[in-house]
Amino acid sequence: MVSHRCVYPASRSQPPASNPKDRRFMTDSRIRTTLIILLSGLCLMAGNQFCAAEPVDFRRDVAPILEQHCLVCHNRRVRQGELSLHSLEATLHGGESGEIVDPGDPDASYLLDLITPSNGVAEMPREAPPLSEQEQSILRRWIKEGAVWPEKLELEAPLLWSLAPLSQPAVPVDVQSTDHFPLRNPIDAFIASRLQAAGVQPAPPADRRTLIRRLYLDLVGLLPAPDEVEAFVADADPQSYEKLVDKLLASPHFGERWGRYWLDMARYADSSGYLGDSIRPHVWVYREWVIDAINQDLPFDQFSKEQLAGDLFEKPTVSQKVATGFHRNTLKNTEAGVDLELYRTKEIVDRVNTTGMVWLGLTFGCAECHDHKHDPISQNEFYQLYSFFNNADETTVKVTRDWEEQEYQQALADWQPDYDRCQQEIKTYEIADLTDKQRTEIDKILKGYKRSSDLKKLEPFYQTKKEGWDKLSARLGKLLSSRPQAPSTRAPIFTERTKDRRETFVHVRGVYNRPGDKVSPGTPSVLPDLQSRQPAPDRLDLANWLFREENPLTARVAVNRIWQHLFGRGIVSTPNDFGTKGATPTHPLLLDWLASEYRQRDWSRKAMIKLIVMSSAYQMSSAANARDVPQDVNNLLFWRQNSFRVEAEIVRDIHLTASGLLDRTIGRKGIRPPLPAFVTDVGRSVKWPATQGSARYRRGMYIVFKRTVPFPMLMTFDAPDATVSCSRRERSNTPLQALTLLNSPMFYECAEVLGKQMQEKHDDNISAAIQEMYLRCLSRPAGEPEAVALQSAWSDLLHLAEAKQTDTKPPQKPAETAMVQLARIIMNLDEFVTRD
Repeated sequence: MVSHRCVYPASRSQPPASNPKDRRFMTDSRIRTTLIILLSGLCLMAGNQFCAAEPVDFRRDVAPILEQHCLVCHNRRVRQGELSLHSLEATLHGGESGEIVDPGDPDASYLLDLITPSNGVAEMPREAPPLSEQEQSILRRWIKEGAVWPEKLELEAPLLWSLAPLSQPAVPVDVQSTDHFPLRNPIDAFIASRLQAAGVQPAPPADRRTLIRRLYLDLVGLLPAPDEVEAFVADADPQSYEKLVDKLLASPHFGERWGRYWLDMARYADSSGYLGDSIRPHVWVYREWVIDAINQDLPFDQFSKEQLAGDLFEKPTVSQKVATGFHRNTLKNTEAGVDLELYRTKEIVDRVNTTGMVWLGLTFGCAECHDHKHDPISQNEFYQLYSFFNNADETTVKVTRDWEEQEYQQALADWQPDYDRCQQEIKTYEIADLTDKQRTEIDKILKGYKRSSDLKKLEPFYQTKKEGWDKLSARLGKLLSSRPQAPSTRAPIFTERTKDRRETFVHVRGVYNRPGDKVSPGTPSVLPDLQSRQPAPDRLDLANWLFREENPLTARVAVNRIWQHLFGRGIVSTPNDFGTKGATPTHPLLLDWLASEYRQRDWSRKAMIKLIVMSSAYQMSSAANARDVPQDVNNLLFWRQNSFRVEAEIVRDIHLTASGLLDRTIGRKGIRPPLPAFVTDVGRSVKWPATQGSARYRRGMYIVFKRTVPFPMLMTFDAPDATVSCSRRERSNTPLQALTLLNSPMFYECAEVLGKQMQEKHDDNISAAIQEMYLRCLSRPAGEPEAVALQSAWSDLLHLAEAKQTDTKPPQKPAETAMVQLARIIMNLDEFVTRD
């Protein structure tokens, strides 16, 4: 231990003489010295707040405060309130409220009023905690000392995490594979590393019945057949899981399942919207293109380029032209007397917003009327993107499918015999001695026929006063009006205008007829430069720019959505907003690794899906959600799988699958399942001829979607309204959903068919019927308590049906009625519409 003692001057051999006065002076002096030392320490600890200190250094003290708290909204590009703080000149200039800094006079500087909190809340920074007292003090001292700013020094706005260059991070090596959570691929290493750091144990693997049902719902949106489930459960082959994944990825229903996700973002609908909401009869061709492209695993970069600019490819194919239907899905006002230019500009604005959200995950729409308030996108840059679409004209391309020609020929063959018989009968009414010219004219009329009034043109050639003519003429008119028409499908597409090209101007405050500065096609300066194939950039240049190696956003945004569809939530939970107001990634390194991997795998959607579903992270149980994990109650670290209700269309599809009613025809025109008349009464020009035959049982994604009167069942289960691009559906839980499942005619019909099948197959063996219905609906056998409860319910239902039996014809079958009600119970279980 070091001892402390006084050291006296060397010239003295002994201490000075002591007297009371000297001793008092020495004591006071020591006290003062101690206080000075203590105060000096306090000054150092408190950032020199309690004592005079060296002048504020701008680079060291002020710049970090401005960069952290202010420059996101007030920089050279984004000047919220017309204010920028990137340079001394801009700071002294102030904003729309006038000057904010008066060098030398803190009390007269409005900046300090903005940052000083009242009752814990400051006006600036908005939507963020106030500056600390130390930060406020530094800015006050800086202004008091003259607001010194080094000459020519300009500050840059902080870079968004999503705009940082993309490179593939190293895979964590600080984790080990375990029986509980084997490291099957790098995804597991990233997940395990985060869980280990948080002290959270991953959930155990899901059982094989859950896994096969999860894979079927995630990859094809249908239920596995009971025999497929049993075979998978019994298969001891270590490769059985991978073989199942490969089988589902190769299924033609894969394109339907994952195509529906893309149609949400394409704001696909079968009508134009607005009050007129006219039907777009051939828009289904684009839907079919999406399904086919995804089934063929068209690389995502090519998939995107064809949709943005397929018409600009060298010698574009019909398929590439059809792909441009992506941006023909905008709302269109077809009312008479509307301002056509106004609504044309609205469509282009929607195309800019959709392009920015779908491929870049940025909210470009916020810059339509002014510079973006939060993200580095200026209004000028918004209209530079607008310029790419300003000369894209709407047109169509003829596309006739083989199946259309086959359907036409079959319909014509069915129609022809009746027409031929009518032709023979009408010959008996011909006037005498018709010339060849007159016969040619008759044939011409029978072929220009469009309306009943055309039949009057035939009267000069026939004895119209003869008995029976009126009846025969009406019959002929009916036949002619029902004559099958040769297919003439014309898909809506884009084509670039080459003459009379439009100039693009900034719309002052977003008003289309208040032109501001003239702009040319261009991209945001915060992202890599645009490389043009020719002097004037076009949509193909824009599409190529999205997939440049230097562009960090496209891959991150795309792979995040794949993750979202397989886990119920993305690594970034705001898939449409990778800006400052969006969520930050829960696993940034994993996101970048996946994004880099997507590129390296040539943008193969199927390869990325397989990579993810083969991971242990994907295969974890969701049943562990009952476990108490206070560190992560919302499962942000993905320590378990998520359990969630399937989407609206899949709710319908699995009912049809379980009952055996599903028509698995892929693509083609939309269908119109039966609807009560009162539903269509609320809309304008709504005709809803119900689809007949097995086609009415096709998948939910083929239901004709009319924007003003959307199919009620789809909307009840949170389908998007198709007015704007949707990258993530909401999932609500309402009484209407339960009532729809219980009482909707289609859902009742599915339960009725299933119940009758079970009664016919199993008769009085209620136990076997229950087990088969469970396997069909839930991919598992019923547990003993469940079986007992359902058998008891069946007995009660049977007695009730027998009590209600009457002598009416046809006679009721109590056992069948009871079985149908039992099927309704099982099909109304929450587990049935839930993906675990």
